[in-house]
Amino acid sequence: MASRSSILLATAALAALLAMGSCASALTFKTGPDCSETKLVLIPSIAISEVEVKEKGADDFTALKEGPTGTWTLEGKEPLKGPFSIRFAAKSGGYRVIDDAIPTDFKSGSDYKTSMQV
Repeated sequence: MASRSSILLATAALAALLAMGSCASALTFKTGPDCSETKLVLIPSIAISEVEVKEKGADDFTALKEGPTGTWTLEGKEPLKGPFSIRFAAKSGGYRVIDDAIPTDFKSGSDYKTSMQV
């Protein structure tokens, strides 16, 4: 039979695991202050790498340039066409894709919450 202290220890460990799991929050992208119809600047809520976007109607993803402050920028000569899907490298390996993460009518300084938990 398990002792009372063993039961309390197991209960505390389970509570800690549950609390850690519930701390996950949705990945959010903020658009930078200098966005325009030809420039998209993304600031993710967590550190991610190898960020790419796919414009509406495009066949492939386009790599964004990483800035020194955790920003990712795409500059085009023509107006950009949203909504934008985002693909990035995950720390655990492989790539993650979030479809239509940034809307067509994105605005500078706006936050766009995704359904991906981090």
